[in-house]
Amino acid sequence: MKKFYTLVSTRADQGGWLIELDGKPVRTPSGALLRVPVMALADAVAQEWSRQQQDIVPDTMPLTQIMVTALDRVAREREVMQETTLSYFDTDLLCYRASEPPELVRREGAARDPWLHWFESVYGMALTTTTGLMALHHGKQAHFKARQAVLALDLWAFTVLQMVTALTGSLVLALAFVVGQAQPEDLLRALYVEEDYKADIYDEEFYGRAPHQERAMQGVERDLRAGQVFLEALGLKKA
Repeated sequence: MKKFYTLVSTRADQGGWLIELDGKPVRTPSGALLRVPVMALADAVAQEWSRQQQDIVPDTMPLTQIMVTALDRVAREREVMQETTLSYFDTDLLCYRASEPPELVRREGAARDPWLHWFESVYGMALTTTTGLMALHHGKQAHFKARQAVLALDLWAFTVLQMVTALTGSLVLALAFVVGQAQPEDLLRALYVEEDYKADIYDEEFYGRAPHQERAMQGVERDLRAGQVFLEALGLKKA
């Protein structure tokens, strides 16, 4: 879409903040006002709109996309989205491991075990890991604890949670992230253990990763960092 505005501003409105383009409020695809809950986040969203050049490129506006998801999807479909998010629990990335080679096994343990220990320390449930292909089942009590943790989140935190769960394939990592225990670097390290291992073998630091892989990884990192900015602006996560 071609850029059609010159001035980006924010305005207080009904307990929130609107983003205005040449004095007209931005609306979501469903037609709802893009009403941001706090000024700090509104300023960050407005900066995304200000940085657009000749064309509006949604992929460069992750905070705006999170807001739109919250207002147009999560606010209307939270129960369905909760079930989708919780469905990751038995196939959580952290629980599926390589059986060899030893160095990859070591790296997986170093990057992923701390977050399983964190989950156990907070929720009192130890999660099983496997090197097999069959899906695990963590048991009724573990599922109950995970469900209660997800249900306790407000609209904004859950919006980030479901995004991070889908990005990483890990509900445990996403929970650690939204409560401020895990940073984007922690998630990237846990997510890309195998890729980083292969990169060392093939000297990708010198030759570079495959372009499509590099773009995909950059997109994940961009969205995780946006999620952090989003939560920090709301006071839900400490910098």
